[in-house]
Amino acid sequence: MRKIILVGCILVSGFISGQSRSITLEEAVAIAQKKSPDYKTLLNTNQQSYWRYRNFEASFLPQLRFDGTIPQYSNFTRRITNDEGKDVFVRSNQATYEGTLSLNQNVPFTGGTFSVASTLERIDVYGNDESTGYSVVPFSLRYTQNSLFYNEFKWDQKIEPLVYKEAKSQFVESMEDISLNTSRRYFSLLTAQMQDKIAKKNLSNQDTLFQIAKGRFKIGKIAENDLLQIELSVLNSRNAVVSNKIELKRASQNLARYLELNTEDIILNIPKELTSFKVSVEKALEEAKSNRKEVLAFRRRRLEAEKRVAEVTGSNRLQLSLRANFGISQQGNVFDALFQDYNQQQNVSLTIGIPLLDWGVSKSRRKLVEANLDLVNNNIDQEKEAFEQEILLHTLNWQNQRNFLETAEKAQEIAIKRYEITKKRFILGKITITDLNLALEEKDRSVLTYLNSLEKFWIDYYTLRKLTLYDFKTDKKITAEDILYDTN
Repeated sequence: MRKIILVGCILVSGFISGQSRSITLEEAVAIAQKKSPDYKTLLNTNQQSYWRYRNFEASFLPQLRFDGTIPQYSNFTRRITNDEGKDVFVRSNQATYEGTLSLNQNVPFTGGTFSVASTLERIDVYGNDESTGYSVVPFSLRYTQNSLFYNEFKWDQKIEPLVYKEAKSQFVESMEDISLNTSRRYFSLLTAQMQDKIAKKNLSNQDTLFQIAKGRFKIGKIAENDLLQIELSVLNSRNAVVSNKIELKRASQNLARYLELNTEDIILNIPKELTSFKVSVEKALEEAKSNRKEVLAFRRRRLEAEKRVAEVTGSNRLQLSLRANFGISQQGNVFDALFQDYNQQQNVSLTIGIPLLDWGVSKSRRKLVEANLDLVNNNIDQEKEAFEQEILLHTLNWQNQRNFLETAEKAQEIAIKRYEITKKRFILGKITITDLNLALEEKDRSVLTYLNSLEKFWIDYYTLRKLTLYDFKTDKKITAEDILYDTN
Protein backbone atom coordinates (compact mmCIF):
# COMPACT_ATOMS: atom_id res chain seq x y z
CA MET A 1 0.00 0.00 0.00
CA ARG A 2 1.69 3.19 -1.23
CA LYS A 3 0.55 6.79 -0.84
CA ILE A 4 -2.91 5.85 0.35
CA ILE A 5 -3.86 9.43 1.03
CA LEU A 6 -1.70 11.08 -1.64
CA VAL A 7 -2.66 8.84 -4.61
CA GLY A 8 -3.72 10.72 -7.71
CA CYS A 9 -4.34 14.43 -7.88
CA ILE A 10 -5.49 16.80 -5.21
CA LEU A 11 -8.50 18.77 -6.38
CA VAL A 12 -9.10 22.28 -5.12
CA SER A 13 -12.68 23.45 -4.67
CA GLY A 14 -13.60 25.92 -7.37
CA PHE A 15 -13.12 29.24 -5.65
CA ILE A 16 -12.32 30.97 -8.94
CA SER A 17 -14.45 30.82 -12.02
CA GLY A 18 -12.62 29.59 -15.08
CA GLN A 19 -10.89 26.51 -16.33
CA SER A 20 -8.59 24.62 -13.96
CA ARG A 21 -4.93 23.98 -14.77
CA SER A 22 -3.14 20.70 -14.03
CA ILE A 23 0.61 21.02 -13.49
CA THR A 24 3.56 18.98 -12.25
CA LEU A 25 6.52 20.28 -10.28
CA GLU A 26 8.92 20.02 -13.21
CA GLU A 27 6.41 21.78 -15.47
CA ALA A 28 6.07 24.55 -12.91
CA VAL A 29 9.85 24.97 -12.78
CA ALA A 30 10.03 25.11 -16.59
CA ILE A 31 7.31 27.78 -16.72
CA ALA A 32 8.96 29.83 -13.96
CA GLN A 33 12.26 29.79 -15.84
CA LYS A 34 10.51 31.47 -18.78
CA LYS A 35 7.81 33.69 -17.28
CA SER A 36 8.44 34.46 -13.61
CA PRO A 37 9.29 38.02 -12.46
CA ASP A 38 12.65 36.72 -11.20
CA TYR A 39 13.50 35.45 -14.70
CA LYS A 40 12.65 38.78 -16.33
CA THR A 41 14.84 40.64 -13.84
CA LEU A 42 17.60 38.12 -14.40
CA LEU A 43 17.49 38.63 -18.16
CA ASN A 44 17.98 42.39 -17.76
CA THR A 45 20.95 41.83 -15.46
CA ASN A 46 22.46 39.31 -17.85
CA GLN A 47 22.09 41.74 -20.75
CA GLN A 48 24.19 44.29 -18.84
CA SER A 49 26.98 41.75 -18.35
CA TYR A 50 26.83 40.71 -21.99
CA TRP A 51 27.12 44.24 -23.34
CA ARG A 52 29.87 45.10 -20.87
CA TYR A 53 31.94 42.24 -22.25
CA ARG A 54 31.09 43.19 -25.85
CA ASN A 55 32.28 46.72 -25.07
CA PHE A 56 35.53 45.34 -23.66
CA GLU A 57 36.16 43.21 -26.75
CA ALA A 58 35.34 46.11 -29.08
CA SER A 59 37.86 48.36 -27.30
CA PHE A 60 40.69 46.29 -28.83
CA LEU A 61 39.34 46.62 -32.37
CA PRO A 62 40.25 49.54 -34.67
CA GLN A 63 38.10 52.60 -33.98
CA LEU A 64 37.36 54.96 -36.89
CA ARG A 65 36.09 58.36 -35.80
CA PHE A 66 35.63 61.92 -37.00
CA ASP A 67 36.14 64.98 -34.79
CA GLY A 68 35.36 68.45 -36.04
CA THR A 69 34.62 72.06 -35.24
CA ILE A 70 32.15 73.47 -37.78
CA PRO A 71 32.57 76.38 -37.20
CA GLN A 72 34.14 78.21 -34.25
CA TYR A 73 33.42 81.91 -34.64
CA SER A 74 35.04 84.64 -32.50
CA ASN A 75 34.75 88.43 -32.55
CA PHE A 76 36.50 90.05 -29.56
CA THR A 77 39.51 92.02 -28.40
CA ARG A 78 42.39 90.08 -26.91
CA ARG A 79 45.78 90.84 -25.45
CA ILE A 80 48.93 89.49 -27.11
CA THR A 81 52.68 90.04 -26.71
CA ASN A 82 54.34 91.46 -29.84
CA ASP A 83 57.87 90.83 -31.14
CA GLU A 84 59.24 93.65 -28.99
CA GLY A 85 57.96 91.97 -25.82
CA LYS A 86 55.16 94.47 -25.28
CA ASP A 87 51.53 93.56 -24.57
CA VAL A 88 49.09 95.08 -27.07
CA PHE A 89 45.37 94.69 -27.74
CA VAL A 90 44.22 93.41 -31.11
CA ARG A 91 40.83 92.81 -32.59
CA SER A 92 39.99 89.25 -33.64
CA ASN A 93 37.11 88.59 -36.01
CA GLN A 94 37.38 85.16 -37.57
CA ALA A 95 35.82 81.75 -38.07
CA THR A 96 37.70 78.45 -37.76
CA TYR A 97 36.76 75.15 -39.34
CA GLU A 98 38.55 71.95 -38.39
CA GLY A 99 38.04 68.26 -39.11
CA THR A 100 40.07 65.20 -38.16
CA LEU A 101 39.54 61.65 -39.40
CA SER A 102 41.43 59.12 -37.28
CA LEU A 103 41.85 55.37 -37.01
CA ASN A 104 42.80 54.35 -33.44
CA GLN A 105 44.02 51.03 -32.15
CA ASN A 106 44.77 50.09 -28.54
CA VAL A 107 47.90 47.97 -28.22
CA PRO A 108 47.45 45.45 -25.39
CA PHE A 109 51.06 44.25 -25.55
CA THR A 110 52.49 47.67 -24.65
CA GLY A 111 49.55 49.44 -23.04
CA GLY A 112 49.53 52.37 -25.46
CA THR A 113 47.35 53.63 -28.31
CA PHE A 114 48.40 53.81 -31.97
CA SER A 115 46.51 56.06 -34.39
CA VAL A 116 46.58 57.21 -38.00
CA ALA A 117 44.96 60.61 -38.63
CA SER A 118 44.25 63.21 -41.34
CA THR A 119 43.45 66.82 -40.41
CA LEU A 120 42.19 69.79 -42.42
CA GLU A 121 41.78 73.34 -41.04
CA ARG A 122 40.47 76.56 -42.52
CA ILE A 123 40.53 80.07 -41.04
CA ASP A 124 38.41 82.93 -42.41
CA VAL A 125 39.49 86.38 -41.19
CA TYR A 126 36.89 89.19 -41.48
CA GLY A 127 37.22 92.96 -41.43
CA ASN A 128 39.62 95.23 -43.32
CA ASP A 129 42.19 92.45 -43.86
CA GLU A 130 39.93 89.69 -45.05
CA SER A 131 41.78 86.51 -45.87
CA THR A 132 41.45 82.74 -45.87
CA GLY A 133 44.10 80.27 -44.76
CA TYR A 134 44.36 76.48 -44.91
CA SER A 135 46.37 73.87 -43.13
CA VAL A 136 46.39 70.19 -43.94
CA VAL A 137 48.01 67.15 -42.35
CA PRO A 138 47.18 64.41 -44.85
CA PHE A 139 49.03 61.73 -42.97
CA SER A 140 50.08 61.46 -39.34
CA LEU A 141 51.21 58.50 -37.22
CA ARG A 142 50.79 58.86 -33.48
CA TYR A 143 51.59 56.71 -30.48
CA THR A 144 50.77 57.58 -26.87
CA GLN A 145 51.40 55.69 -23.65
CA ASN A 146 50.77 57.14 -20.23
CA SER A 147 53.08 54.84 -18.28
CA LEU A 148 55.93 52.61 -19.35
CA PHE A 149 55.72 50.58 -16.11
CA TYR A 150 51.97 49.88 -15.87
CA ASN A 151 49.96 48.22 -18.63
CA GLU A 152 46.25 48.52 -17.82
CA PHE A 153 45.24 46.62 -20.97
CA LYS A 154 47.16 43.53 -19.86
CA TRP A 155 45.30 43.40 -16.56
CA ASP A 156 41.92 44.05 -18.19
CA GLN A 157 42.47 41.14 -20.54
CA LYS A 158 42.91 38.89 -17.51
CA ILE A 159 40.03 40.28 -15.45
CA GLU A 160 37.21 41.07 -17.89
CA PRO A 161 36.81 37.50 -19.26
CA LEU A 162 36.54 36.29 -15.66
CA VAL A 163 33.90 38.95 -14.95
CA TYR A 164 31.88 37.72 -17.93
CA LYS A 165 32.25 34.04 -17.01
CA GLU A 166 31.28 34.92 -13.46
CA ALA A 167 28.16 36.66 -14.74
CA LYS A 168 27.18 33.61 -16.80
CA SER A 169 27.67 31.34 -13.80
CA GLN A 170 25.63 33.75 -11.71
CA PHE A 171 22.88 33.54 -14.31
CA VAL A 172 22.77 29.75 -14.04
CA GLU A 173 22.81 29.88 -10.23
CA SER A 174 19.98 32.40 -10.27
CA MET A 175 18.00 30.13 -12.56
CA GLU A 176 18.40 27.39 -9.95
CA ASP A 177 17.18 29.90 -7.36
CA ILE A 178 14.05 30.21 -9.50
CA SER A 179 13.70 26.42 -9.31
CA LEU A 180 13.97 26.58 -5.53
CA ASN A 181 11.44 29.42 -5.25
CA THR A 182 9.04 27.56 -7.52
CA SER A 183 9.41 24.36 -5.48
CA ARG A 184 8.62 26.18 -2.25
CA ARG A 185 5.52 27.80 -3.74
CA TYR A 186 4.47 24.50 -5.31
CA PHE A 187 4.72 22.56 -2.05
CA SER A 188 3.14 25.40 -0.10
CA LEU A 189 0.04 25.08 -2.27
CA LEU A 190 0.24 21.27 -2.27
CA THR A 191 0.34 21.27 1.53
CA ALA A 192 -2.58 23.71 1.71
CA GLN A 193 -4.58 21.50 -0.65
CA MET A 194 -3.74 18.43 1.41
CA GLN A 195 -4.71 20.15 4.66
CA ASP A 196 -7.97 21.25 3.06
CA LYS A 197 -8.68 17.73 1.87
CA ILE A 198 -7.81 16.24 5.26
CA ALA A 199 -9.99 18.79 7.08
CA LYS A 200 -12.99 18.08 4.84
CA LYS A 201 -12.58 14.33 5.14
CA ASN A 202 -12.16 14.56 8.92
CA LEU A 203 -15.29 16.68 9.14
CA SER A 204 -17.22 14.06 7.19
CA ASN A 205 -15.89 11.24 9.38
CA GLN A 206 -16.45 13.13 12.63
CA ASP A 207 -20.00 14.00 11.63
CA THR A 208 -20.74 10.34 10.85
CA LEU A 209 -19.23 9.23 14.16
CA PHE A 210 -21.23 11.92 15.95
CA GLN A 211 -24.49 10.56 14.53
CA ILE A 212 -23.50 7.05 15.61
CA ALA A 213 -22.51 8.31 19.06
CA LYS A 214 -25.87 10.06 19.57
CA GLY A 215 -27.64 6.78 18.89
CA ARG A 216 -25.39 4.88 21.28
CA PHE A 217 -25.85 7.59 23.91
CA LYS A 218 -29.63 7.21 23.76
CA ILE A 219 -29.36 3.51 24.60
CA GLY A 220 -26.79 4.21 27.32
CA LYS A 221 -23.72 2.62 25.77
CA ILE A 222 -21.52 5.73 26.05
CA ALA A 223 -21.30 8.51 28.60
CA GLU A 224 -22.36 12.07 27.93
CA ASN A 225 -18.73 13.18 28.29
CA ASP A 226 -17.74 11.03 25.27
CA LEU A 227 -20.64 12.43 23.27
CA LEU A 228 -19.61 16.00 24.05
CA GLN A 229 -16.02 15.23 23.11
CA ILE A 230 -17.13 13.92 19.72
CA GLU A 231 -19.31 16.98 19.19
CA LEU A 232 -16.34 19.19 20.05
CA SER A 233 -14.28 17.34 17.45
CA VAL A 234 -16.97 18.08 14.85
CA LEU A 235 -16.86 21.79 15.68
CA ASN A 236 -13.07 21.87 15.52
CA SER A 237 -13.16 20.13 12.14
CA ARG A 238 -15.58 22.77 10.82
CA ASN A 239 -13.26 25.54 12.01
CA ALA A 240 -10.31 23.81 10.34
CA VAL A 241 -12.17 23.67 7.01
CA VAL A 242 -12.92 27.41 7.17
CA SER A 243 -9.41 28.48 8.23
CA ASN A 244 -7.73 26.31 5.61
CA LYS A 245 -9.60 28.10 2.82
CA ILE A 246 -7.66 31.32 3.52
CA GLU A 247 -4.27 29.59 3.39
CA LEU A 248 -5.36 27.72 0.27
CA LYS A 249 -6.31 31.00 -1.42
CA ARG A 250 -3.02 32.66 -0.48
CA ALA A 251 -0.85 29.74 -1.64
CA SER A 252 -2.79 29.41 -4.89
CA GLN A 253 -2.39 33.12 -5.68
CA ASN A 254 1.35 33.02 -4.93
CA LEU A 255 1.97 30.18 -7.35
CA ALA A 256 -0.39 31.45 -10.07
CA ARG A 257 1.11 34.94 -10.04
CA TYR A 258 4.68 33.65 -10.00
CA LEU A 259 4.00 31.45 -13.03
CA GLU A 260 1.72 34.05 -14.67
CA LEU A 261 -1.10 31.52 -14.99
CA ASN A 262 -4.54 32.74 -16.06
CA THR A 263 -6.30 30.78 -13.32
CA GLU A 264 -5.88 30.12 -9.61
CA ASP A 265 -7.76 26.83 -9.85
CA ILE A 266 -4.63 24.71 -10.04
CA ILE A 267 -4.49 20.93 -9.86
CA LEU A 268 -1.12 19.84 -8.50
CA ASN A 269 0.36 16.46 -9.23
CA ILE A 270 2.36 14.87 -6.43
CA PRO A 271 6.04 14.83 -7.47
CA LYS A 272 7.53 11.43 -7.99
CA GLU A 273 10.76 10.40 -6.37
CA LEU A 274 13.78 10.76 -8.62
CA THR A 275 15.45 7.71 -10.04
CA SER A 276 18.28 6.61 -7.82
CA PHE A 277 21.65 8.17 -8.60
CA LYS A 278 24.75 8.53 -6.46
CA VAL A 279 26.60 11.76 -5.77
CA SER A 280 30.13 11.44 -4.41
CA VAL A 281 31.71 14.25 -2.43
CA GLU A 282 34.72 14.23 -4.78
CA LYS A 283 32.52 14.63 -7.87
CA ALA A 284 30.43 17.39 -6.26
CA LEU A 285 33.55 19.35 -5.25
CA GLU A 286 35.11 18.89 -8.67
CA GLU A 287 32.04 20.22 -10.49
CA ALA A 288 31.51 23.07 -8.02
CA LYS A 289 35.12 24.25 -8.42
CA SER A 290 34.76 24.01 -12.19
CA ASN A 291 31.37 25.70 -12.54
CA ARG A 292 30.52 27.97 -9.62
CA LYS A 293 30.89 31.74 -9.84
CA GLU A 294 32.55 31.84 -6.40
CA VAL A 295 35.66 30.11 -7.77
CA LEU A 296 35.80 32.60 -10.63
CA ALA A 297 35.24 35.44 -8.16
CA PHE A 298 38.20 34.24 -6.06
CA ARG A 299 40.50 34.56 -9.08
CA ARG A 300 38.96 37.85 -10.20
CA ARG A 301 39.27 39.48 -6.75
CA ARG A 302 42.89 38.38 -6.42
CA LEU A 303 43.73 39.77 -9.87
CA GLU A 304 42.00 43.07 -9.09
CA ALA A 305 44.08 43.43 -5.92
CA GLU A 306 47.25 42.54 -7.83
CA LYS A 307 46.31 45.07 -10.53
CA ARG A 308 46.06 47.80 -7.92
CA VAL A 309 49.50 46.87 -6.56
CA ALA A 310 50.97 46.97 -10.07
CA GLU A 311 49.34 50.35 -10.74
CA VAL A 312 50.66 51.95 -7.57
CA THR A 313 54.12 50.38 -7.95
CA GLY A 314 54.35 51.48 -11.58
CA SER A 315 53.63 55.13 -10.75
CA ASN A 316 55.06 55.40 -7.25
CA ARG A 317 58.71 56.10 -7.98
CA LEU A 318 59.95 56.73 -11.49
CA GLN A 319 57.15 57.98 -13.76
CA LEU A 320 57.62 57.85 -17.53
CA SER A 321 55.21 58.61 -20.37
CA LEU A 322 55.77 58.57 -24.12
CA ARG A 323 54.30 60.68 -26.92
CA ALA A 324 55.37 60.36 -30.56
CA ASN A 325 54.00 61.87 -33.79
CA PHE A 326 55.34 61.44 -37.33
CA GLY A 327 53.76 62.81 -40.50
CA ILE A 328 53.62 65.46 -43.22
CA SER A 329 51.85 68.81 -43.39
CA GLN A 330 51.30 71.90 -45.54
CA GLN A 331 49.67 75.28 -45.16
CA GLY A 332 48.78 78.22 -47.39
CA ASN A 333 46.09 80.53 -48.70
CA VAL A 334 45.20 78.46 -51.79
CA PHE A 335 43.47 75.15 -51.22
CA ASP A 336 44.69 73.50 -54.45
CA ALA A 337 48.32 74.19 -53.53
CA LEU A 338 48.12 72.33 -50.25
CA PHE A 339 48.75 68.86 -51.64
CA GLN A 340 52.30 69.33 -52.93
CA ASP A 341 55.74 69.96 -51.48
CA TYR A 342 54.77 68.68 -48.05
CA ASN A 343 56.66 69.63 -44.95
CA GLN A 344 57.77 66.92 -42.58
CA GLN A 345 56.63 66.97 -38.99
CA GLN A 346 58.05 64.92 -36.16
CA ASN A 347 57.32 65.17 -32.49
CA VAL A 348 58.67 62.86 -29.79
CA SER A 349 58.44 63.50 -26.07
CA LEU A 350 59.41 61.35 -23.13
CA THR A 351 58.37 62.86 -19.82
CA ILE A 352 59.85 61.82 -16.52
CA GLY A 353 58.76 62.38 -12.94
CA ILE A 354 60.74 61.44 -9.81
CA PRO A 355 59.40 62.18 -6.31
CA LEU A 356 62.38 63.48 -4.36
CA LEU A 357 60.74 64.20 -1.02
CA ASP A 358 57.16 63.12 -0.35
CA TRP A 359 57.33 62.39 3.41
CA GLY A 360 56.46 58.73 2.94
CA VAL A 361 53.41 59.22 0.67
CA SER A 362 54.71 56.81 -1.99
CA LYS A 363 55.69 54.20 0.57
CA SER A 364 52.37 54.41 2.39
CA ARG A 365 50.42 54.01 -0.87
CA ARG A 366 52.45 50.93 -1.77
CA LYS A 367 52.11 49.42 1.70
CA LEU A 368 48.38 50.09 1.66
CA VAL A 369 47.72 48.17 -1.56
CA GLU A 370 50.07 45.37 -0.49
CA ALA A 371 48.18 45.04 2.80
CA ASN A 372 44.91 44.98 0.88
CA LEU A 373 46.28 42.18 -1.33
CA ASP A 374 47.19 40.15 1.77
CA LEU A 375 43.73 40.76 3.20
CA VAL A 376 42.06 39.64 -0.02
CA ASN A 377 44.18 36.47 -0.10
CA ASN A 378 43.33 35.65 3.53
CA ASN A 379 39.61 36.24 2.95
CA ILE A 380 39.67 34.08 -0.16
CA ASP A 381 41.37 31.23 1.73
CA GLN A 382 38.69 31.34 4.44
CA GLU A 383 35.85 31.58 1.92
CA LYS A 384 37.30 28.61 0.02
CA GLU A 385 37.14 26.49 3.17
CA ALA A 386 33.53 27.55 3.82
CA PHE A 387 32.70 26.89 0.17
CA GLU A 388 34.10 23.36 0.27
CA GLN A 389 32.45 22.65 3.62
CA GLU A 390 29.04 23.69 2.29
CA ILE A 391 29.40 21.29 -0.66
CA LEU A 392 30.59 18.49 1.62
CA LEU A 393 27.78 18.81 4.15
CA HIS A 394 25.02 19.13 1.57
CA THR A 395 26.30 16.16 -0.40
CA LEU A 396 26.33 14.00 2.73
CA ASN A 397 22.86 15.26 3.62
CA TRP A 398 21.60 14.39 0.13
CA GLN A 399 22.86 10.84 0.47
CA ASN A 400 20.66 10.40 3.56
CA GLN A 401 17.62 12.30 2.32
CA ARG A 402 16.16 9.41 0.32
CA ASN A 403 16.26 7.22 3.44
CA PHE A 404 14.41 9.90 5.40
CA LEU A 405 11.78 10.05 2.68
CA GLU A 406 11.28 6.28 2.67
CA THR A 407 10.91 6.27 6.47
CA ALA A 408 8.33 9.07 6.34
CA GLU A 409 6.39 7.22 3.65
CA LYS A 410 6.34 4.01 5.66
CA ALA A 411 5.26 5.90 8.79
CA GLN A 412 2.40 7.44 6.82
CA GLU A 413 1.16 4.04 5.66
CA ILE A 414 1.28 2.64 9.19
CA ALA A 415 -0.52 5.65 10.69
CA ILE A 416 -3.29 5.51 8.07
CA LYS A 417 -3.79 1.78 8.57
CA ARG A 418 -3.82 2.20 12.35
CA TYR A 419 -6.46 4.93 12.12
CA GLU A 420 -8.73 2.78 9.96
CA ILE A 421 -8.47 -0.10 12.46
CA THR A 422 -9.03 2.26 15.40
CA LYS A 423 -12.11 3.78 13.77
CA LYS A 424 -13.65 0.33 13.26
CA ARG A 425 -12.95 -0.60 16.87
CA PHE A 426 -14.56 2.66 18.06
CA ILE A 427 -17.67 1.95 16.03
CA LEU A 428 -17.81 -1.46 17.70
CA GLY A 429 -17.47 0.23 21.08
CA LYS A 430 -14.17 -1.38 22.02
CA ILE A 431 -12.12 1.85 22.51
CA THR A 432 -12.79 5.40 23.69
CA ILE A 433 -13.03 8.58 21.65
CA THR A 434 -9.69 9.66 23.13
CA ASP A 435 -7.92 6.72 21.48
CA LEU A 436 -9.66 7.51 18.20
CA ASN A 437 -8.60 11.16 18.33
CA LEU A 438 -5.01 10.19 19.05
CA ALA A 439 -4.98 7.88 16.03
CA LEU A 440 -6.53 10.64 13.90
CA GLU A 441 -3.89 13.17 14.97
CA GLU A 442 -1.09 10.71 14.25
CA LYS A 443 -2.57 9.94 10.84
CA ASP A 444 -2.88 13.61 9.87
CA ARG A 445 0.58 14.40 11.20
CA SER A 446 2.17 11.49 9.32
CA VAL A 447 0.56 12.56 6.02
CA LEU A 448 1.87 16.11 6.38
CA THR A 449 5.26 14.86 7.58
CA TYR A 450 5.61 12.76 4.45
CA LEU A 451 4.66 15.74 2.31
CA ASN A 452 7.23 17.88 4.13
CA SER A 453 9.86 15.18 3.60
CA LEU A 454 8.99 15.07 -0.09
CA GLU A 455 9.36 18.86 -0.26
CA LYS A 456 12.75 18.73 1.48
CA PHE A 457 13.82 15.99 -0.92
CA TRP A 458 13.13 18.17 -3.96
CA ILE A 459 14.48 21.33 -2.32
CA ASP A 460 17.71 19.47 -1.56
CA TYR A 461 17.86 18.24 -5.14
CA TYR A 462 17.60 21.73 -6.60
CA THR A 463 20.01 23.04 -3.96
CA LEU A 464 22.53 20.41 -5.00
CA ARG A 465 22.16 21.56 -8.61
CA LYS A 466 22.72 25.16 -7.55
CA LEU A 467 25.78 24.36 -5.43
CA THR A 468 27.50 22.41 -8.20
CA LEU A 469 25.84 23.72 -11.39
CA TYR A 470 25.69 20.09 -12.41
CA ASP A 471 22.71 17.87 -13.13
CA PHE A 472 23.59 14.50 -11.66
CA LYS A 473 20.36 13.00 -12.95
CA THR A 474 21.41 13.51 -16.60
CA ASP A 475 25.15 13.57 -15.78
CA LYS A 476 25.97 16.89 -17.49
CA LYS A 477 26.86 20.46 -16.63
CA ILE A 478 24.15 23.11 -16.42
CA THR A 479 25.04 26.03 -18.71
CA ALA A 480 23.40 29.30 -19.64
CA GLU A 481 23.04 28.16 -23.25
CA ASP A 482 21.07 25.09 -22.15
CA ILE A 483 18.63 27.31 -20.27
CA LEU A 484 18.29 30.12 -22.80
CA TYR A 485 17.89 27.95 -25.88
CA ASP A 486 16.12 24.89 -24.47
CA THR A 487 13.05 24.25 -26.65
CA ASN A 488 11.66 21.30 -24.69
